[in-house]
Amino acid sequence: VTVFLSTLTPKFYFALTVTSSFISGLIFVFEWWHFRKYGTSFIEQVSVSHLRPLIGGAENSPPPPAAFSAGDNDTSRQNMPECKVWRNPLNLFRGAEYSRYMWVTGKEPLTYYDMNLSAQDHQNFFTCDTDALRPSDTVMQKAWRERNPQARIKAAYQALELNNDCATAYVLLAEEEATTIVDAEKYFKQALKAGEMIYRKSQNCHSQSPQHEAQLRRDTNVLVYVKRRLAMCARKLGRIREAVKMMRDLMKEFPLLSMLNIHENLLEALLELQAYADVQAVLAKYDDISLPKSAAICYTAALLKARAVSERFSPETASKRGLSTAEINAVEAIHRAVEFNPHVPKYLLEMKSLVLPPEHILKRGDSEAVAYAFFHLQHWKRIEGALNLLHCTWEGTFRMIPYPLEKGHLFYPYPSCTETADRELLPTFHEVSVYPQKELPFFIHFTAGLCSFSAMLALLTHQFPELMVIFAKA
Repeated sequence: VTVFLSTLTPKFYFALTVTSSFISGLIFVFEWWHFRKYGTSFIEQVSVSHLRPLIGGAENSPPPPAAFSAGDNDTSRQNMPECKVWRNPLNLFRGAEYSRYMWVTGKEPLTYYDMNLSAQDHQNFFTCDTDALRPSDTVMQKAWRERNPQARIKAAYQALELNNDCATAYVLLAEEEATTIVDAEKYFKQALKAGEMIYRKSQNCHSQSPQHEAQLRRDTNVLVYVKRRLAMCARKLGRIREAVKMMRDLMKEFPLLSMLNIHENLLEALLELQAYADVQAVLAKYDDISLPKSAAICYTAALLKARAVSERFSPETASKRGLSTAEINAVEAIHRAVEFNPHVPKYLLEMKSLVLPPEHILKRGDSEAVAYAFFHLQHWKRIEGALNLLHCTWEGTFRMIPYPLEKGHLFYPYPSCTETADRELLPTFHEVSVYPQKELPFFIHFTAGLCSFSAMLALLTHQFPELMVIFAKA
């Protein structure tokens, strides 16, 4: 060996480093092309699929979930138009929660766009053409348009001076003036008393004219809103069974108002009670093809499936014996949830920091992921092994769907417009999650480093041949 090395010239070392640099460069280019086209590393895929079984490991890739039929996909597409902004069913209280955050941190938790959408909602829900007949309602109609919170609160007090039974004035004070949930609940109880009285009057005369029908519709919206917020107050104050009863009664009394997604409030409260059988019953009713999906529906279904196997689940054991039927069902449910909203796992696994959820969310977007994880992270932590199972399986969805903007297995392709809407809904200090943004695999970094290193050696050998020969021999 010594004789052989002593006969090698600088030209040989230069040719060797140039050749190795060229070959590693070709490997790097091929890896990059394969990743761009198929979304996976070729070297990693070959090692997992072909080399791992040869050295004793079992292939642990669950079968892809069965896709819906074409008709089901059409129904989903009709019911979930791209980038439609929805009212957050679990939005916080402005005075008691959002304002408190601003006092402590000095940061605005709500964007102007989000608050403007809420102002439009309030005008649609709480006003109608007959407001001119009641002076207090006329004042409140102007109050919902005010941009300054203090001006809105002042207008609410003016409405109460004109009519002590103005339900919408109590609603505004509960949302914005009350600094604690206890104070908000007191205002809402006053609003409920006034709202029920006005609602009964509207019921008696709603058939007299179209104006009276519009008034009944408005008074119904006020009553439902107040009852829902009272249930949320009870939930926040620890009276969970009372909150569940109020939500169930509200859903029975107004079954046609399912678009308000009260069932998502109910799911969260039942999970807090650990009433998993009741959660499954609610999912059986609302996790339907004809209804719009949500992260709460998809991830709660995955959580229940994971609960059945997560305590005993081990990746090493599963790779040796394969997945059981229950584990396959759990993995498929997680893949389904991740395909619907791919932003949620990083929040549940605490790989990304949470902020207060906005008042409006974009389904399948980062805003919906923040809103879901903010309330449901504790429920995943409570079930032993559920987060471990999620961590082991959620990235498999991205390998199954290399081009989520162009195709999907269970849902229509991921909308391409979510980033813009999420940036308007979420505060500026929050780093918006963007999908699909594939992270480069290890072997692309490795081959790029190898190519760069060998090219550098070739350059040094060309510039300092004698020194590099001595270094190589040493």
